[in-house]
Amino acid sequence: MGRIVLDKVSKRFGDVEVIPPIDLVIEDGEFAVFVGPSGCGKSTLLRLIAGLEDVTSGQIRIDGNDATNLAPAQRRLAMVFQSYALYPHMTVRKNIAFPLRMAKLDKAEIDKRVANAAAVLNLTDYLDRRPGQLSGGQRQRVAIGRAIVREPAAFLFDEPLSNLDAALRVGMRLEISELHKRLATTMVYVTHDQVEAMTMADKIVVLRAGHIEQVGSPLELYRTPRNIFVAGFIGSPRMNFIEGAEAAKHGAHTIGIRPEHIAVSSEAGPWSGVVAVSEHLGSDTFFHIHDSGLAETLTVRADGEVGFRHGDRVYLTPRDDQFHRFDAKGLRIE
Repeated sequence: MGRIVLDKVSKRFGDVEVIPPIDLVIEDGEFAVFVGPSGCGKSTLLRLIAGLEDVTSGQIRIDGNDATNLAPAQRRLAMVFQSYALYPHMTVRKNIAFPLRMAKLDKAEIDKRVANAAAVLNLTDYLDRRPGQLSGGQRQRVAIGRAIVREPAAFLFDEPLSNLDAALRVGMRLEISELHKRLATTMVYVTHDQVEAMTMADKIVVLRAGHIEQVGSPLELYRTPRNIFVAGFIGSPRMNFIEGAEAAKHGAHTIGIRPEHIAVSSEAGPWSGVVAVSEHLGSDTFFHIHDSGLAETLTVRADGEVGFRHGDRVYLTPRDDQFHRFDAKGLRIE
């Protein structure tokens, strides 16, 4: 079991309130991702759940039990940090076994748990190596293995992939997602990368300045963002925003349209502009359009075979059923 409930939890550092009172429920077995820009409070919130920071007010419950004032070791949570935090002089086997040795489990039980974790993480052939002999992805798997052997109620991940290069990040993202499905254990994951959030999460918690802006599944946030902040943060490339007369036609202060919902051609369309930059990514091309009279830049996602170049005038046709409408306060208009 690993149901986590935050009931009006807040955090102050001196006179500065970094987390105003918030309510949040993470269900047993869920993969919840905290996402937001740097400094939004997502790591602080994770540390409050872990017990690494004291709660200023409110209550944290884990499986129905009040954990607000429990020490980290008493919460049955396992945390994986971005720095791996491995002991360089110890073998992989000893690194994974370390928390069990500290808990004074018998050797047979330790050996069994280490072997099981190593098998799950494809580390069996590396148990007698030291961290310095491993790749970054393998080191991160060792850190995860050290968490698995504790058989926690939930795993807490604090930007675990930020030290890896792009290719390794994609691979580890898949491995962690597969691990979640195999273990069926609650996972709470912090990242500033909304692509990680969209591809891994059952539930995304979008944070800004300590406030929860929206909670929902990846598709809920993509399709029905509650406000302009969420609309601009979720989705890559980010949503285009247009104000003025064009927005007024739709009964809004601001309208949003995603790059993949605008068709581009050389012939005709209700909007037009000039290609300033084209980014060819193989299967897709992103066109950044200037001089449209609608926004400083419009971004369009097109098929990779579309070959417009810098300076070409193009015509744009947005999908009428894909506009998002926002009022003067930036809130969604249904």
